[in-house]
Amino acid sequence: MPQWTRRDFLAASAVGAVTIDGGEAETKKTTSPFLEGNYAPIRKETTAGGLVVVGKLPAELDGMYVRNGPNPQFPPIGPYHWFDGDAMLHGVTIRDGKATYRSRYVRTEGFEEEKKAGKALYEGFMGLPDLKKMAAGKEGFKNTANTALVWYNGRLLALWEGGPPHAVEVPSLGTIGRFTFGGKLKHPCTAHPKIDPKTGEFVFFGYQPVKPYLQYSVADTKGVIVRTTPIDVPRPVMMHDFAITARHTVFLDLPVVFSFTGLFRGKMPFGYEPKHGARIGVLPRHGKGSEVKWFDVPPCYVFHTLNAYDSGDEVVLLACRMKAFPEEITPPDEYSDKQMKGIGSKLHRWRLNLKTGKVIEGAVDDLAADFPRIDDALMGRENRFGYLMALKMDALVKYDLTKNTRQRHELGKGRLGGEGVFVPKRASKGEDDGWLVTYVYDRTSRKSELIVVEARDFAAKPVARVLLPERVPFGFHGTWVQGSQLRGLGRETDRRQP
Repeated sequence: MPQWTRRDFLAASAVGAVTIDGGEAETKKTTSPFLEGNYAPIRKETTAGGLVVVGKLPAELDGMYVRNGPNPQFPPIGPYHWFDGDAMLHGVTIRDGKATYRSRYVRTEGFEEEKKAGKALYEGFMGLPDLKKMAAGKEGFKNTANTALVWYNGRLLALWEGGPPHAVEVPSLGTIGRFTFGGKLKHPCTAHPKIDPKTGEFVFFGYQPVKPYLQYSVADTKGVIVRTTPIDVPRPVMMHDFAITARHTVFLDLPVVFSFTGLFRGKMPFGYEPKHGARIGVLPRHGKGSEVKWFDVPPCYVFHTLNAYDSGDEVVLLACRMKAFPEEITPPDEYSDKQMKGIGSKLHRWRLNLKTGKVIEGAVDDLAADFPRIDDALMGRENRFGYLMALKMDALVKYDLTKNTRQRHELGKGRLGGEGVFVPKRASKGEDDGWLVTYVYDRTSRKSELIVVEARDFAAKPVARVLLPERVPFGFHGTWVQGSQLRGLGRETDRRQP
């Protein structure tokens, strides 16, 4: 991240006194709903084989499901939020109907600093940044690498949107180190990069509270950044996700704006300011920032996109739309009915006409749901099916966007899940010919398991449940690594690619 300007430091100082000498933080007992129940951390790393399987794992299922999520190694200091914990990866490797589990921390620079000190040194994103480090051109917050995962250029990357990714070995899940595209990465990297399934390009952006507020990059299949361009946005907004089509990149300039005032009052550093309006930008994949075509839309917020694709003169975007950004992000499983009906995210469609400049938008459904996924082989191409997590975390949801239907996979009483990752069958006979995998936590037994759901028989019981040796805390995003990739056989040819 580049250095803050003098104006930035003056703004920070005007809000409140700031210590930049790296002095020891006062240790206080931190309470948070994100430190309780199945949000509470598991601080040991585990490896276990011979796991009990209820049902039968499909013989064809060969690979590793890995999910990322926050798991603080020490009691936190200052306000703590779910977004703050150190990354722990939880992986289940499946082959020949058998399963092995392992959990490992991502050993970031901040993690190692705190491990050496034997205590937490960094506050979370609602605390104060280390301005001394920022003045030296470094990150002001600990890069936790705790948000998502992507397989790129023969390696697994753990992602966090405030800094560079971290490369991780598979199947050991050992940390290799920061991945900076050979030292060419000059801006933060989104937690949700897109891999074009046809070209293999790694498409990403980074946002930050100083100019340029938004930068956009494309890297080739060899890990080389081939272009970086600034995108002109008038204010520093939180842009968690974006989308690509076969020809375009889609940006979401929505009115969740960085706030020094909130930061130095122990609140979220972003505020919802609908007076600024909202817009969606469409840029040719390899275009300059000045070529973005902007479309004004009613104010809203989007954490996650499902997909986007080109359709004649239109770019179609599918994403989970919230009416507003919540003042406080509470545990999803504790959302009230009022929150669900109010700002709870719901699948939405925008049609952006590049020729006329007009926008047609509308809800796909009224169910509060998020964490959307598709068959990744259709990234940027028209998809028929999408998979979401009901916001109460009690069901997986499958949408047929052609028939406009919805199916639920109920997890059962007292059982809570997460994002479902689609795993295609090797010789798939259609877009939904595969399985959804995710972790499920049982509140009664206080244990966790991996479930495998047949996508074409979505409402049925899982075809297999892999019982895990320890509780897996609720996490964010995961991925499936093919067995050939685990065994170092190179990039697997995918016959389903468009």
